[in-house]
Amino acid sequence: MSRYGLRTLVGDNRKVTGLGKKPAAGIGVVQGYGVATGGSSSSITVSSQNYTLLTFTSTDTLTVSSAGLFDVLVFGGGGGGGGVSAGEVGDISAAGGGAGGILQSTIYLDANTTITIGAGGSGGNGGSTTMATLGSASIVGSSSTARALTSVGGGSGGDASVAQNFFARVGASGGGGINSPNATRRAGALSFANTVCGHTGGDGATSSGLNQGCGGGGGAGAVGSNASGATGGAGGAGYDVSAFIAGSSLFKGGGGGGGGGTGGAGGSSVGGAGGSNTNGTNANANTAGGGGGGGCSSSGNRTGGNGGSGIVYVRFKV
Repeated sequence: MSRYGLRTLVGDNRKVTGLGKKPAAGIGVVQGYGVATGGSSSSITVSSQNYTLLTFTSTDTLTVSSAGLFDVLVFGGGGGGGGVSAGEVGDISAAGGGAGGILQSTIYLDANTTITIGAGGSGGNGGSTTMATLGSASIVGSSSTARALTSVGGGSGGDASVAQNFFARVGASGGGGINSPNATRRAGALSFANTVCGHTGGDGATSSGLNQGCGGGGGAGAVGSNASGATGGAGGAGYDVSAFIAGSSLFKGGGGGGGGGTGGAGGSSVGGAGGSNTNGTNANANTAGGGGGGGCSSSGNRTGGNGGSGIVYVRFKV
């Protein structure tokens, strides 16, 4: 996560102000805020306050022309959905990946800063030892202040093949859990810091029989849903970034849906959907969404969907 001297937590654990260093005065500085360029720039208004918004969808440099405070909203990459082998333990399915972590802070910067965008995790292929993988972290680094703001990647969904041991993995939001025909249910994985940077994945179905559904991955805004019978759980809801960037609702960080006879929906339509006897769906780039879990199969391997890469927003008052 992040480390700062002399910090004051405001409201919840995502917001940090008062970082112990007086903002520089200078041309363009407004109410202690700095000035910078980089990424894609736009002008926005939030609660009657005008800002310049810089949006980073790939790794780039934030070029600081005036030192001061900057509001930063960071999403890590989403985790990959699990894959399932053909005919594995009675045609069970695989679980959805967890969303990338969310972190919002106000930080002081006085030098050019590298913005690193975390990659989404790969979906499991079900037919070999290749497991679904966790998403990568997104980082806002500063060479002069030696401070870093890091949002961790999402956990991967549970895989369904002997080599992969069925386990969902922990991340910013946890991957979903799976089920086997004898009702041996796996719980969804936990979040590193539940309700702060993400949420727990949903559980696999509790009933016995073939084609059982798997849990949805946790989302930035809510836990993943549990599976029910042959239906996979929906991915957890994402986080509406419009409060930070203005405009209409725009969600990031939805969990991936669990696979099943009927796959679960992706969280907030940005997580990948679970497969309905098909492959899981990929989350789109820069959504921080989890990949969908592969659906049950007796005729071929079902792959999990890839997680979506992260995104970073930086704004300053004008």
